[in-house]
Amino acid sequence: MEKLLNPWKNMEGYCCFGCAPQNKSGLKMEFYEDGDEIISFWKPEPQYQGWLNTLHGGIQAVLLDEICGWVVIRKLQTTGVTSKMETRYIKPVSTLEGKLTLKASIREQKRNIILIDAALYNEAGECCTKALCTYFAFPQEKARQEMYFRECHTEKETEGISLT
Repeated sequence: MEKLLNPWKNMEGYCCFGCAPQNKSGLKMEFYEDGDEIISFWKPEPQYQGWLNTLHGGIQAVLLDEICGWVVIRKLQTTGVTSKMETRYIKPVSTLEGKLTLKASIREQKRNIILIDAALYNEAGECCTKALCTYFAFPQEKARQEMYFRECHTEKETEGISLT
């Protein structure tokens, strides 16, 4: 499993709620590549609860949506937007537990429409929430010009190389 580097990390004005490390109220997600899957580990905190000691469903959806975006970023080396997301809440997620695990991978690709399967697992490894995201991927040139995207690398790929 290789850690992905965030291509926008030091960009002025970058404040993504899901993955910007400097967003004080954000989720500060980090991502890893393991074969065909993108994986993230995230620890719920009390300020993200809906009901008492239960992770808000909207936050679960954000976590799943964000990891789906990172599948496109890493696997297709471009960006885009979610055009549809079907979420199934299977089991409540406690905010008192340890880290959650999120996994996502491409199910199908038809030109610039990508179907991505994602799931959120509790610390015991039980699947609590599933999502199917339909993602509209931008052409790489548009991602470079409008989203300031260059490439998404793993830490290992960049050992000894300056990316600035």
